[in-house]
Amino acid sequence: MNKRPLSVTLVSYLLIAVGAIGFFYHLSEFYSRHAFAGVNVWILVVCLVAIVCGVFMLRGKDWARWLAIARMAFHVALGYFQSMREVAIHSLFLVVLAVLLFRHLANHFFRGRMPNGE
Repeated sequence: MNKRPLSVTLVSYLLIAVGAIGFFYHLSEFYSRHAFAGVNVWILVVCLVAIVCGVFMLRGKDWARWLAIARMAFHVALGYFQSMREVAIHSLFLVVLAVLLFRHLANHFFRGRMPNGE
C-alpha cells in the first residue's frame, strides 16, 4: 500500500480549506454591483484551482503538486502589484510548500512507489 505522507495530507487539506473559504468569500464580491465581474471570475477560478490541487494531491496525482506550486508562484507575482509585504509572505509560503511537497517521501508517494520500511 502506498501510504500518503503527513506533509502531503496537511498541505492538501489546507489547500482545500483555503480554496473553499476564498471561493465563498469572493463569491459575495461577485454579486456586488460595484465589482468588476471579469476580475472576480478569475479570483474564483484561482480558488477552485486550490481545491482541485488539494483533492488530487490526496489521490497522489503528481501534476496537482506542480499546479499547487504554480498557483503559489502566481500569488507571488500578483503580490508585486500590491506590496512587498505580500511578495515576502507569499514567497515564504511558496518555499514552505515546495519543501513539503518535494521531500523524499512525498516524491515517492507521487511517483507511486514507497521505499521499503518507511
